[in-house]
Amino acid sequence: MLVFPENLRGDTVAKASEDLLRGTLDALVLKALSWGPRHGYGIAGWIKDTSRDALAVEDRALYLALHRLEDRGWVDSHWGLSDHNRRAKFYQLTARGHAQLRAESSRLTRYTDGLFRVLNASTWSRR
Repeated sequence: MLVFPENLRGDTVAKASEDLLRGTLDALVLKALSWGPRHGYGIAGWIKDTSRDALAVEDRALYLALHRLEDRGWVDSHWGLSDHNRRAKFYQLTARGHAQLRAESSRLTRYTDGLFRVLNASTWSRR
């Protein structure tokens, strides 16, 4: 969902901003899981490495997102052993999660395309 100024009133601006951030994190987590099952530390590491350290996900935000995605049926989880033989919870995409990733990727691509057009504008243009 793109946010248009004429649709915003009062606290709605803060909620729209929060929804955008939450939706962005959800998309990042879904994308990380598109490569196969991972535990939370692996998801956070993949996001950080892939973004060349531009994005870092706080533990609390990551686990809230994983629980939210699991509640929505986009992610399943199971217990297993990490590379260091420690017990860890692994998450994987469901079929619904794959579909949601496609939808979120499309939505965020439209949003970022618009954002980049605005940030890279070299002239004032009125329609």
